[in-house]
Amino acid sequence: MAISGQPGLYRFIAQGKNAIIVEHLETKIRSSAFSSARVSSLEEISIFTMEEDLPLGKVFDRIHEKENGGPAIDYKTDPEQLKSWFEEILPDYNKDKVYVSDIKKVAQWYNLLHKLNLLVKEEPEAEVEAEVKDKVKDEAEVKDKVEDKIEGSAKETVKTESATGKKQGKPKSTPKKENTSGTGNEGKSKSKPATGKKQPKQESE
Repeated sequence: MAISGQPGLYRFIAQGKNAIIVEHLETKIRSSAFSSARVSSLEEISIFTMEEDLPLGKVFDRIHEKENGGPAIDYKTDPEQLKSWFEEILPDYNKDKVYVSDIKKVAQWYNLLHKLNLLVKEEPEAEVEAEVKDKVKDEAEVKDKVEDKIEGSAKETVKTESATGKKQGKPKSTPKKENTSGTGNEGKSKSKPATGKKQPKQESE
């Protein structure tokens, strides 16, 4: 982050009660930046062009490409040379809104981050969207595989339970023969006289 009126760049450390604690990237000295100070994150800074503003990170990408990964021009170089250099980086930059002091800051910040190996390539939005879509797709595929595996396990469990829980035919029990004779001898029974047979009448004297 940059602090208006302060040289160099800073790293956010902690949030205080009335200020934030920052650390200078080069000197490692920590200090407080109060709410009255104008603090800007590098991600929030853009460069005016004739069309739309270009984020500082993408400007750094162009510098990195032009310098083949090497350091940029010295910010103490002659102003005309600085403007000529910056025009090669960003041909359509707005010359009415971007001053030499702004170009100096861009060159100084780039060289500082380059020296400390803190440059991070700005990824194009299309690549970011593609990565997000691929990640969502991969997560969906993993989810489908897990669900299929769970469903397959559930079916296998049901199948196993069905096989083990099948009712087996109970052996028929042979009924015991009742002893109707009353004698205790098995297999013998007295036949009772038919109840419908007429008995001979006795003659009255």
